[in-house]
Amino acid sequence: MSTSSSSSSSSPSTLSLYLFIAIMFLSFSNIVTSQNQTDIGEMLLELKVDFENTGALDSSWIKGTNPCDQKKKWVGVTCRNDMVRVLRLSGYNLSGEFNVDAISDLKSIRTINIAKNHFSGPIPEFYLIDGLRDLVANGNKFDGEITSTFFATNQRSRLRTIDLSSNNFSGKIPESLASSAPNLKELLLDHNGFSGPVPLFPQQTLKKFNVSFNKLEGEIPKDMVVKFGAEAFAENPGLCSPHIGKECQIKKDANSSSGGSSSSIKWIILGVIIAILVITLLLRQKTKQNDLPPLEPGNIEHGGMHMHGMSRSRNSSRNMRGGPLISNSAESNPRKGSHSSREGGELIIVNDERGTFGLPDLMKAAAEVLGNGTLGSAYKAVMVNGVSVVVKRLRDMNKMHRDEFYMEMRHLGGLRHKNILPPLAYLYKKEEKLIVSEYVPRGSLLYLLHGNRGIAHSDLTWPIRLKIIKGAAQGMTFLHSEFPTYELPHGNLKSSNILLSADFEPLLSDYAFHPMFDSTQAGTLFAYSAPEAIMNQQVSPKSDVFCLGIVILEVLTGKFPIQYLKNQKGGTDVVLWARSAVSEKRETEFFDPEISSAKESSIEEMVKLLQIGVDCTNNEHDTRIDMKEAISRIGDVQA
Repeated sequence: MSTSSSSSSSSPSTLSLYLFIAIMFLSFSNIVTSQNQTDIGEMLLELKVDFENTGALDSSWIKGTNPCDQKKKWVGVTCRNDMVRVLRLSGYNLSGEFNVDAISDLKSIRTINIAKNHFSGPIPEFYLIDGLRDLVANGNKFDGEITSTFFATNQRSRLRTIDLSSNNFSGKIPESLASSAPNLKELLLDHNGFSGPVPLFPQQTLKKFNVSFNKLEGEIPKDMVVKFGAEAFAENPGLCSPHIGKECQIKKDANSSSGGSSSSIKWIILGVIIAILVITLLLRQKTKQNDLPPLEPGNIEHGGMHMHGMSRSRNSSRNMRGGPLISNSAESNPRKGSHSSREGGELIIVNDERGTFGLPDLMKAAAEVLGNGTLGSAYKAVMVNGVSVVVKRLRDMNKMHRDEFYMEMRHLGGLRHKNILPPLAYLYKKEEKLIVSEYVPRGSLLYLLHGNRGIAHSDLTWPIRLKIIKGAAQGMTFLHSEFPTYELPHGNLKSSNILLSADFEPLLSDYAFHPMFDSTQAGTLFAYSAPEAIMNQQVSPKSDVFCLGIVILEVLTGKFPIQYLKNQKGGTDVVLWARSAVSEKRETEFFDPEISSAKESSIEEMVKLLQIGVDCTNNEHDTRIDMKEAISRIGDVQA
């Protein structure tokens, strides 16, 4: 009895003790978490100390603040569960030293992306970061050799992506890449100065591989060239393989010839005779050429790319049945190691989600003209594997050198967002560029609004139109976060560049082209129709806001905007009409009757979106709302 009494009386005391311990543990945990966040901030700031040109980071990388605060995020820092997972500092114009040691204790980091900056010197000691899975450092100025054992540490087994392209590295490709990264999925080492042989990479996980534009030598491992194609090894004069059209020279054993030295003498004599004959023929040919008139530049045929006889009426397209989309008078084949890539005649794949294809595949494709826009002509091509693509022929992108253009296109090809259409491939020539993207069968918003008054147009109900606007806004959000340093993250937003999927999900195209144009060519972009561009020849991200506003007003009215026309003749001035409708409280007269009178429509939602369109197209740049506010307000409009 006494034992029972004692047990029962001690129970509350025991519970109190447990409760006390639990409270103390929670308090201690909060202190530790707070301390950890402080430590994380200190580590990142220590990293930043060695950076130069840090203007893009200064406003958010502030001492004493939490890098993982959801309300005040640090630029370039992505967290999960209050732990830094991604450090994405691409395109911020940073230079100086990337001191990996400063963040070596951040065990939670999985991705480091410092692409398209100006970091230089030897490769930083990225192997110090335990758990790193994705390393993207392309487009910098790193140089020197990478030691053969650089990636030969235990934690390197987690690496999935390594992109060191477009730097100045030299020496051999580190053997540890082949032996110590079993989970490697993507390895890009192109546009460097690597020399020596190509190692055999046995990883079955490896899906993307590129060592083109280096100084590599020797025979390409058969399994590698078969798996990744000739393009992955292009512009390495010392490489050979039957698969790239360049046979490797076989070194014969001197003792293997049964003829011995006498056979060698015979071959030497034969060689001397042939040499004498060749010299004689050359001398005779030179004598004949002296009697010929000099060649005029106009008489030399240009071996470039030509589009065969394609024309298009105003409202219809013509299918070139059986005719090739592209011809090349030099008949170069990039898969056979031709010199065409030096001239800019090679098709470069930047996105293989729709499979890989080469210039010969496009040459054989039947073509259909889709139209002629301000940037150039567009053609539809159906290749033999059944994939339909759109080839845009652009003539005014002459600002960038080939390597710079390659970097831009690779960046665009790597974008992934449900409202963004990334390019699949491109072809670079001095006078024109071809950009290949996936064909979207339903067509553009422009066509459905103005070019087709049948069943497809009737599908553009109010909920569908609002869905299109919201999707376009989400795409713009992504582009403005992906290209924060660009004057025009999109630059050419208009209804013709909003393509619609089968379920009316919008896909933005022709974006981020602004850096590829010089000042005289950039005027072809629609963002240069913004008032500040017309009046002061100045553009900014708010010029994209103006373009978004035009699309909003176009969708609400169903009218073709006069702003799309260079000569301002025809179309409707949707901006002037919208301001008048709002100021005079006659908003309902502004809306397309096909949606304003429908049962599923909401006039209240249309009025909200109309006001956003008016604020986006404010003539005054300084008082016009920015993209963040526009997108936030669009998100609040409920369907």
